[in-house]
Order: sequence, then structure tokens, then C-alpha cells
Amino acid sequence: MTVRRRLGAGLVAAALFTPGLAACNATDAPGGTASPTASGMPTASGMPTASGTAAATGTASPATGDAKQALLASTAAIRDGNFRFTMTGGGSSAEGQVHEPSQSARMKVSIGDSSSDLSMTLDVIHYRPDSWVKVDLGGRAAGSVPGLEKLNLGKYQHLDQTRIKGNRNLGFDFERLDPAGSEVLTQGVTEVRRTGDGAYAGTLDVSKAAEAGSLDANMITALGAQAKAVPFTARVDAQGRLSELVVQVPAAGRQQAQDVRITYSDYGNATAAQKPPADQVVEAPAELYNLFN
Repeated sequence: MTVRRRLGAGLVAAALFTPGLAACNATDAPGGTASPTASGMPTASGMPTASGTAAATGTASPATGDAKQALLASTAAIRDGNFRFTMTGGGSSAEGQVHEPSQSARMKVSIGDSSSDLSMTLDVIHYRPDSWVKVDLGGRAAGSVPGLEKLNLGKYQHLDQTRIKGNRNLGFDFERLDPAGSEVLTQGVTEVRRTGDGAYAGTLDVSKAAEAGSLDANMITALGAQAKAVPFTARVDAQGRLSELVVQVPAAGRQQAQDVRITYSDYGNATAAQKPPADQVVEAPAELYNLFN
């Protein structure tokens, strides 16, 4: 499989993580032995309004229905589109902000590190109607990426919206504001119990959660029947808003067990993304679109 196809397998759902790149982080040189990491990460329907006291109080073991409703309600504030977030899993990480009032968003993604055969960092900025991405590819396999010299420019590459529409790697849907899709995930709760003040644990059915963005479709398929009951923990803040969701993905086949961790903060206090300076912008070349399609 070529490096281009591995990258094109899917990078981030407005931010998320690709099994292709995780595999590239295994030894890929001739004669090497591949040791793929778990694929994963690190993209909303109507829900009840979040209650300020939904999970701030209560006994250690409330009725399952009450705990589930509180958890479902905890994602409502995400739809306001004003928050910061992080995602980690499978050796990759992402952080950013969504600011719907200004129709802007930003995500910084890191996959692999200096010891990886192939690593990538992305800085993606959306300020409707424009989008930009800064790419940095590294590692021993980077030289195999077609058009590398046109990608590692150290500048923001302005994206043609007609070429990224519907592309979950480079685009951002302001109608679906959560890059991690936690609302989709929590709708799959099959069992939940309150474990403490603002703390929950239980299981999720992730078999239909590929659209969430924080879980890769290939990873879900590999889980098979295990996808129907994946353990999770969650925390909400004093206002009952989701602050952390950890999906404890089990091992399956060649896929290692991993925790996919999503956090939210600064509800209502995130700032608008900043457009890159004009002297740091170039038009994206064909090689960039080829890499992510």
C-alpha cells in the first residue's frame, strides 16, 4: 500500500484520527516488521436542554434511566457551538476550538512523533467561507509522499471549498459543530450508572457511531460483536455539561486496546479563530487534495 493511499484512508473527521497513519507509524521500511497501532480517533440530533443540576448532585447509585437522561442532556451545550475540545487516542492527538458566533473553528492535529516512520502535524483553520491548512510531514517515510516539497511549505494553504465539500479530513460542517460527535456516542448508551459527583460509567453500542468522527469505521468493524458493549466513563461539570468522555476500546484482531479520550471546556467562552496572515498564505496545490482524497 502506498503512503499516499495510507494518508488518504482518512485523517481527521474535521479532526480526527486515521488507521492508515497509525499503520504507517509501524516499521514500514523494506524488511521491517509492521506493528500497527490501534486505529481510532481522533465527527447531532435534538436532545433535552442541559440541566444545571442534572449531575451535580445525587446518590452513588441512581436509577439507570436518570443517569442516562443526565448524560444525554450533557451534550446539549455542545450544539451552541462555543467551546474548546481535545481528543487523544492511538498515538494521535487533536485540540481546538469551535466558535459558531463567528462561523470559525480551528484544530491542531498531531499523529506520530520524531521516532515514527511517518508523522504529521496539521493546523486547520476555518473562517467561513474560507479554510486553510498548514501541513508538516516528517519521519523516514515522508520522502515517499508524492509532492512532499509542495506540502511542507511552512505556510497555510488556502483550500478550494468546491474540492473539500463533504471531505471529513479538510472540511468543517457548521451544521454539525462537534468534531468528536459525543452526542452521537452518548445516544448509543446501553447501560450507565452514576459513580460519583458528576461521574458516570457504563457501556456504549458504537456499532453505528462511525459518523461521530472520534471512532474510525474500520476500527468499529474490527470490534465485531464487542462494538455492542464498549466500556466508557464520563464526567460533567457543575452545570451538567459534558467535560470528559473516555471510550475504552478493547483489543480486536491486530488492533490494540486503547482509550479514546475527549474533553470539552470553556463553554460559551471560546474565542473566534484567527485567519492566517496574508503573507503566510499560498493556494493549496493538487498534491494536497490528492493526499486527503
